[in-house]
Amino acid sequence: MIIQFLISLFIALFISLITTPLVRNFFIKKNFVEHPRDKEKKSHNATALTAVPRGGGIPVYLAIVVTILFLLPDNKYLIGIIIACTLNLIIGVWDDLKDISPHLRLVTNILTALIIIGSGIGITFISNPFGGIINLSYGLMPYLLAIIWITWCTNIVGWATGVDGQLPGFTAIAAIILGILGMRFSNDLGQLPLIILSGALAGAYLGFLPFNVFPQSIMPGYSGKSLAGMLLGVLSILSGAKLATLILLLGIPMIDAIFVIIRRLLNHRSIFRPDNKHLHHQLLKSGYSRPQIAMFYWGITLLLGSISLFLNSTQKFYTFIGIFILIFFFSWKLSRRI
Repeated sequence: MIIQFLISLFIALFISLITTPLVRNFFIKKNFVEHPRDKEKKSHNATALTAVPRGGGIPVYLAIVVTILFLLPDNKYLIGIIIACTLNLIIGVWDDLKDISPHLRLVTNILTALIIIGSGIGITFISNPFGGIINLSYGLMPYLLAIIWITWCTNIVGWATGVDGQLPGFTAIAAIILGILGMRFSNDLGQLPLIILSGALAGAYLGFLPFNVFPQSIMPGYSGKSLAGMLLGVLSILSGAKLATLILLLGIPMIDAIFVIIRRLLNHRSIFRPDNKHLHHQLLKSGYSRPQIAMFYWGITLLLGSISLFLNSTQKFYTFIGIFILIFFFSWKLSRRI
């Protein structure tokens, strides 16, 4: 199935490469640009140097949807994913233009997750880190867990988008790793949707990457980052409940999100209110350049993804714990220096 994976990757890559500059030029022409330092509420995007258009989700969406429509037969999973992606794009572009409430974003995240589980996608089991599997096929539990998981992934990926090139790089790497996991079961035709969707996701963000690396000429915006998080969450379920693999792949964004939530709660601050306390902000304040930070995220994702291909569930669990401890002390040292 490697041929199908490569075909989907290159189709999505080509579409993304062609449509991204068209969307960028249209947004600039209409003056749909973001001035990051204009408002305190946009401080989470204050790493941009100049006014830059958002709307990166549009070319990514087109690349993914056209690719999977071209390569995959109709089925209920596919229809649910496309409808969810479409709603995600609409809300995302609306936010890119108007900055909607974070509470409304959360509601729409849950709604898109509901659409996905409505197509029959759920978490029926997870691997037990101490051996065996944990059966979750009890009533509505598979679907409730899928809603929580997809919503969580949508948000934590969205929080890891502070510097040029950061998001599309680690998203593409994570999608490729999940695709490789699917190709391990090349005799199972049920893995074909996973493989093609993984290739399409990777290709779409690789095609977007040249326009987003420093100095970026277009940002992913909420449309681009929410789409990445949602689809990575879906892929981890379709790959046979490889939640531990995605947790490891997105180890830095996951741990950063946990720290940020805890910090905001301890400071009696809404977890929905953006700030400049994320890891990439701390790295910027410590003197690291934007390209260095982006490559740090790419490198860690590639390293952890490569390792995950050879680890069992127990090893992934202890690896994540080790990374958690390392990132904790790394963030603590950074905070003391700035």
